[in-house]
Order: sequence, then C-alpha cells, then structure tokens
Amino acid sequence: MNAPDTFVQLLARTRESFPASTKSYITGSRSDLRVPVRDIALTNGEVVSVYDTSGPYTDPAATIDVKKGLHSVRAAMIAERGDTEQYEGRKPVALDDGRQSEDAARLAQLRQEAAALQRQPRRAKAGANVTQMHYAKKGIITPEMEYV
Repeated sequence: MNAPDTFVQLLARTRESFPASTKSYITGSRSDLRVPVRDIALTNGEVVSVYDTSGPYTDPAATIDVKKGLHSVRAAMIAERGDTEQYEGRKPVALDDGRQSEDAARLAQLRQEAAALQRQPRRAKAGANVTQMHYAKKGIITPEMEYV
C-alpha cells in the first residue's frame, strides 16, 4: 500500500457513521445557520441530542475536498454586519511554515497547492468593536451566538 492509497482509506474512515447515532441539524433564525447535533440512541430506547463537533466529515450529504478546505459558513453573516472590512494581509515568510530559511522552490510549490485554502483577512472598521462580548453587552444576538 502506498501513501496516497493510505490517505484515501483514512479519509474514507472519517466519513463513517458513529455507532448508534445520526447527525442532524437544528435550523437557526436564518436558513444558512444550521447547528449540528448528534442524535444518540440509548440502550433504553430513548434518544439524546448533543452538540456535534465532528465537522462536515460525518455528514453523509457533505462534499469533502481537502484541497479546497472547509466551507466558510460564517462569511456571509460577518459581511452582512457591515462592521468589518477585508484587507491585504502580509506576504507569507518561511517562519510561518516553521522553517528557518526559505527553500524557495519547495515553499512556492506548497503555497501554490494551498492557494485555494487562503482567505483574505478581515479587520474591524474604524471605530468598530467586533467581539462577541461587545455585541452581548449591547444586547445584540449574532447568528454565531445561536450555537451556544
């Protein structure tokens, strides 16, 4: 068995269901807000629902492409608030990748392979405070808070 075969097999195992449980979602105040829960069948026949932190890998309806990364679930919610802006981040350096010096060809290749995983950073607009604590103190319930 070679490394790519091993990776494919391991990735397939992450898609397997957990025993005696199913994944479902609770829809929030908006259609794109779906809180994942795991419905676990107990031996006495009852079902208990718990928050599911397993991500999309345990969702049989999810399409997984590790080269594209995870879907940016919160991007629209954050942009709609209007209190953040995208900005041009700094260029990556070797130390970001845990390296002491640039191995230009190899790092360039790795960065190109990971280009689809890069998102443009956001920051608060002038005078804005974008922490969940700030919103809570003002009585604002953000879509992300519905997870709690």
